[in-house]
Amino acid sequence: MKVAIIKYNAGNLFSVDYALKRLGIEPVITADRETLLAADKIIFPGVGEAETTMRHLRENGLDRLIKELKQPVLGICLGMQLMCRHSEEGDTDCLGIFDTEVKRFRPHRHDEKVPHMGWNTITDTRSLLFDGFGKDEFVYFVHSYYVPLNAHTAATTEYIGPFSAALHKDNFYATQFHPEKSGETGMRILKNFLNL
Repeated sequence: MKVAIIKYNAGNLFSVDYALKRLGIEPVITADRETLLAADKIIFPGVGEAETTMRHLRENGLDRLIKELKQPVLGICLGMQLMCRHSEEGDTDCLGIFDTEVKRFRPHRHDEKVPHMGWNTITDTRSLLFDGFGKDEFVYFVHSYYVPLNAHTAATTEYIGPFSAALHKDNFYATQFHPEKSGETGMRILKNFLNL
């Protein structure tokens, strides 16, 4: 199976690479159009800032390419947010795969810290990514922006209020949390993605 990780100006590529290698997959990290089109599965990871990252994607033609992909694509963290229509981070127009906005967390109490960092349970799972999941599955989040619940929400979690822990539309899957940092639960999600 050919698995490609989209190479762009965002961090976290190597922790995803390492997690896939633990599953016996040797992914290629690339921004090459033909290599990406030929891959069986694609991962669009991300740790970074929306505005500069979208500019980089546009300058390199990756914004158009990602929307054209027909194989299963998994966006992670910033990757998920960039797959939405618009982000409040830098007032940025994004890829528009998911017709929804990305909002900044606005704490109501002093104990609600931003960024949201740590382990949360996910509920209301509606995607093959979560095949075989029980009730109390914990995953790891690090983010200051979130996607509200919407028609594409594939899992829910709660911090300050409920929000989308995952999204799904057609061949596009995405998680706000980091499966590659979520222990055995995260490895199962990656394995489910590879088995799609």
